[in-house]
Amino acid sequence: MIRRRKGRAWAHTAAATGWSESTFAELSWDRSRAAGMRWGLFGAVLGALIALVLFAPAAWLARGLASATGEHLLLADARGTVWSGSAVAVLTGGPGSRDASALPGRLEWTLVPSGLGFELRLRQACCLNGTAVVAIRPGFGRVTVALQPGAEWIGQWPSAWLGGLGTPWNTLQLGGNVRLSSPGLAVESVQGRWRLTGRADIDLQDVSSRLSTLDTLGSYRLSISGDPNGAAQMNLATQQGTLQLSGSGSIAPSGVRFRGEARAAEGGETALANLLNIIGRRDGARSVISIG
Repeated sequence: MIRRRKGRAWAHTAAATGWSESTFAELSWDRSRAAGMRWGLFGAVLGALIALVLFAPAAWLARGLASATGEHLLLADARGTVWSGSAVAVLTGGPGSRDASALPGRLEWTLVPSGLGFELRLRQACCLNGTAVVAIRPGFGRVTVALQPGAEWIGQWPSAWLGGLGTPWNTLQLGGNVRLSSPGLAVESVQGRWRLTGRADIDLQDVSSRLSTLDTLGSYRLSISGDPNGAAQMNLATQQGTLQLSGSGSIAPSGVRFRGEARAAEGGETALANLLNIIGRRDGARSVISIG
């Protein structure tokens, strides 16, 4: 009797142990399968995010630029990706404006990692002198955008392109060219506040206007530079011409402030009378220009 009881007890214990081992194996398998599914889902999401970043459409960049410029500068017919693409550069008068002016050909760009930031490389056969490079350096609560010094000049655009901005440019209907040169210019934004260092010169060459009978009005230089406090200062001077322009101002988060004047060189008063009446407030022989 004792042996039979022991036999039955052993058999019962063995059966119970086998059942337990089977249950534990199933639980372990379920946990492994659940963990595998979680890792698989994580991998799929991560892959989708990487693909989204790598193949983000150029249209996203176009929308961001339009928003940042108040729809004054547009990238129309954007193709490719944020990292490598092309578009048609268009100036407009802003939301609801019917004025628009496009540059010939397409603006091409590539955005590549460089150190702790990125380099934006721009090319356009009509208007850029080779490849223009803009360095972008993000940081904690700050971002720096720097225009790298290039050749003798960086870009040159037809003055007529400015007509797309609307009044007063569409009224002036300018001819000539706008050329940009710089030994280096950087804008740094820190927690919503920005500062400018370096300098850029904008030359308006052989300017003409349909509002004057003169073939050319003259050539002018607008210099933008950072002061010791990081504020942006502007200075306008005449290099040569019948229309004499001068003035100074600043660019701040609150907007642009500029005070200047225009006057005719001796012998050009009659030819420039209509133009002087339009570009500013007449004060005797001069026209006072006030912005902001």
